[in-house]
Amino acid sequence: MSDPLLAWRREFPSLETTTYLVSHSLGAMPRGAADGLAAYATSWRERGVRAWAEGWWELPLTVGDEVGRLIGAPPGSVVMHPNVSLCQALILSCFAFSGRRNKIVCEAADFPSVLYVHEAHQALGARVVRLAGDDGIGVPLERLLAAIDEETLLVPVSHVLFRSSRIQDLPAIVQRAHQVGALVVADLYQSAGTVPVDVTAWDVDFATGGSVKWLCGGPGAGYLYVAPRLHGVLEPRLTGWMAHERPFAFEPGPIRYANGIARFLHGTPAVPALCAARAGYAIANAIGVAAIREKSLRQTGLLLELGESAGLPLKSPRHPHERGGTVVFDVPAGEAVTRELVRREILVDFRPGAGIRVSPHYYTTDDELRRAVSEIREVLDSGAAGAGVSGGLGF
Repeated sequence: MSDPLLAWRREFPSLETTTYLVSHSLGAMPRGAADGLAAYATSWRERGVRAWAEGWWELPLTVGDEVGRLIGAPPGSVVMHPNVSLCQALILSCFAFSGRRNKIVCEAADFPSVLYVHEAHQALGARVVRLAGDDGIGVPLERLLAAIDEETLLVPVSHVLFRSSRIQDLPAIVQRAHQVGALVVADLYQSAGTVPVDVTAWDVDFATGGSVKWLCGGPGAGYLYVAPRLHGVLEPRLTGWMAHERPFAFEPGPIRYANGIARFLHGTPAVPALCAARAGYAIANAIGVAAIREKSLRQTGLLLELGESAGLPLKSPRHPHERGGTVVFDVPAGEAVTRELVRREILVDFRPGAGIRVSPHYYTTDDELRRAVSEIREVLDSGAAGAGVSGGLGF
């Protein structure tokens, strides 16, 4: 089958030596990331302090606009931060939890770091309602919507759940939240770059995510989207000098917030990470998320067929429109099997309560998927991971 997206493989040197099926955890590094870091080093060496005025200072906003193109956000609505935990905490710092509307509705299947941030705000009066599913894949939509009521302030929700790769109905969740006056914080970490996202069309209030995974941007480049209608309303308590309307006036407090998305900045930006991340965004924008998704649906479908033929238990949704970019196989001794696969240069990972996560991306060949499933079956049949069960591999 002709696959024009495979032309991008040459931009990822690591694909020459590994079967790389772990983009849900860390996307492969594009050549341009090294170029971006080299340009940063050159600027620092040759321009010194002048580099701040020659582009460094604006990077959280200019790079934010590049991410915005991938998630349907208008220019001037996305800022860059080091990670999602910080983005979530910054959002929470805009609110008080002393009134009747102090409920945070979340899911037990959300990424733990996000849950930690929200549950820590119980000390300030937040009431955290954590919903659990019945099938290990996710919470039924009806149950989630029913939990959102007139006392709900925030609904942090993963667009795609990290353990099962289940896609959640963000538009329906936003609609229900807005009916009762609540706000939605969408975690796009497992969707942006492989599943189409449109925060504007869906009327999302906030969105967070990072560049580590499908965006192939590496660590240290998280992003925060805030709907433009909220820019003049909210005043984050988690703040810093970049959020001041005149940061270089060095005025004493209290802060006078900048206009627009800049008020959601804080301290000095992580310039190297932002310079490295741009190459991954550029490729994703050049291909288009719609084309990436089309290939992802075909290849995750192929993985399901291969896994079924090999007798591998599935822990992901079967319906293509409910499934993100990952397929999860819940095999016996999955952690030990994963270790053996990695030893064989087949890069996947394991998550407790889920299984082995396998993720094709736009640079993946069909033969790599066939090899991965065949090797999982061979490891199971040969007992090559058996030492892991008895402790020989440290599990």
